[in-house]
Formats: sequence, C-alpha cells, structure tokens
Amino acid sequence: MTLRRRRHQVLGMRTFLIAIGLVVSGVFMYIAVRGAHLEQTVDALRTTNYAWLGPSLGLFVVAFFIRCVRWQSLFSRTARPPLRAVVSSQFVGYCANAVLPVRAGDAAAIVALNKKAGTPIAEGTATLLVQRAEDVLSLVLLLFVMLPWLPHVSWLRAAGIFALALALALALIAALVVHFGDRAIQILLRPLTWLPFMPRDALNHAPAHFVRGLVGLVSFRVAVISFAWTTLSWIVLGVGYWLVLEASGLDLSPLAGILVMIGIGLAMILPSSPAALGVFEGATVVVLSAYDVPDSIALSYALVLHVLNVLPLLLVAGVMLILRRARRRSAVRGAFPDSALEP
Repeated sequence: MTLRRRRHQVLGMRTFLIAIGLVVSGVFMYIAVRGAHLEQTVDALRTTNYAWLGPSLGLFVVAFFIRCVRWQSLFSRTARPPLRAVVSSQFVGYCANAVLPVRAGDAAAIVALNKKAGTPIAEGTATLLVQRAEDVLSLVLLLFVMLPWLPHVSWLRAAGIFALALALALALIAALVVHFGDRAIQILLRPLTWLPFMPRDALNHAPAHFVRGLVGLVSFRVAVISFAWTTLSWIVLGVGYWLVLEASGLDLSPLAGILVMIGIGLAMILPSSPAALGVFEGATVVVLSAYDVPDSIALSYALVLHVLNVLPLLLVAGVMLILRRARRRSAVRGAFPDSALEP
C-alpha cells in the first residue's frame, strides 16, 4: 500500500466520521426543536434565575477535578503521571471537544499527556478506553439504582442491553489480556501499521504500553477505586444539573438533574459536531419529557446548561493563552533589552 493511498484512507475515514457526527447532531437538534416554540423558549430564558448558575459552575469544577483524579488512578503506580499534568491534559481535551467534532478532544488529551508527562500514547489510549467504559457502566448503574423513584423511562431497555454488551466485552478483553498478555494487543493494533504517520518504534512498544494501560480492567483494586471516582463525579455533576433546573424554575427533585446528566452522558457516546451541539439539547428534551416538561421550557434549560458547560472552558482557555503570550513577550524583552539593540 503506497503512502499516498494510506493518507487518502485516513482522510476518508476522518471525513466519514465528521459526516456521521453532523448527521447525528442534526437528528438530535430536530428532536430538540420540533415541539418547541421560539417565543416560549425566549421567555423562559428571560425568567431564568441566573444566580443559581454560580453554585452549579462550582460543582462542575469539582466534578472536573474528580475525573482528573479518576484518570490518574487508572495508571499503574510505576507509570502514574503527576496530577498537575493530568489536570492540564484533561483541560486541553475538554477545550478541544468544545471546538472539534467527533470528540477529538479525547485524542488531544492523550497527546497532551504524552508531551507533559511522557506517558506513551498507547498507554494513554488504553486508560481512555477504560474511562469511557466506566462512564457508561456507571451511568447505567445509577439509572437502575434510581429507577424506583423515576417516571417512565422509554430508553431504559436499550441502556440496559448496551451496558450488558459492554460489560461482556470488557470481561472478554480482560480475559485475553490476562491469558495472552500483549500478544492479543499486537493483533488488535496491527491495522495501525497502515497509518503513514505512526512511528515504527512506537508501534513496537505499543502492545506492552497498551496492556499496562489496561490495569483498570485486570486489577480489582484499581477498578473499584476508579469506578468509585467515576460514579462520584457523575453524582456531583448531576446535582449541578439539578441546580440549573432550579434556576429554570422547574420544581423537580435532584434525581431529575441526575437523570438529565445520564441521558446526556449516554448520548455523548455518539459522534457529533463540536461541543455536541444538538445532541446535548435533544437528549435533554427527551429526558425532561418524562417529567411532562414542555419542549420549549426544556430547550431553554438545555441551552443554559450547554452554555454553562462550554463557555467557561473557552473563557479560561482564552485568558490562559493571553497570559502565555504576555509571558513570552516579557521573556523576549528580557533577553533582548532595548539598550542591547542600540548601535
């Protein structure tokens, strides 16, 4: 296979994923707006009590740091990166997801951790896959635990089937890793040799690094600790979502906020446009329909909640970029003072 052909295949796959993401976002956006009335949505936005958003944002920040601790816990003790590097890399990933399609921020976080802490790409990728699996299983577990106190959830059966299939797949992967070690991973990673930008040395070490990153599957202790952090982060985030419900004047229980978080979290598995635009709103409207919340009000809540998830990230990232540029300019001026430049 020629280098040009490989590049065309990679470009074609990327284009295909972006197209699928746009279609998914379009479908969810249609679901979000089909029963909504613009005037009612605008009125709901005007009557929102925005003072509630401060505590909500505080809980979002707490959940973010919990998830950073969760990611760090998924590495073996001998290869665990510093928490500061994990936090920085996680932030890079969140910001990238806000501006790039098909959750490309996940890859950005792995690359950032490689640069900041020297964590091998294959190991970081393995921990990311374990994170996503734990996310789904934790969300479904919360859903079934809360079930006696929830209204009728139409997508409960599909969520249960998906979680069961995922659990069986994880058990199979863990069994293969325990029995065959990195030989099983060598077979799975063989298609990466087709990619022109993958260094051969990295591919040779990738199976061992990937297996080391799966410690969250093969170590009971690591799995329990990381799963506990995962579930705690979702609960904290769900309470933050509930506070936004209070801001929107929706007198619902905290479980409603957690259910909204579950619906959005499961929907975000699908490829979508940057910041999951459309998917976020559509999933929220579907969940709140179980509480007989009108689509116009639900859409207003979804928009406020979405902005609260994305805008602070972009503002912080913008401030950090400005400060970094200012430091670079100061460093240049310090190295080349005006007097040194005079003839």
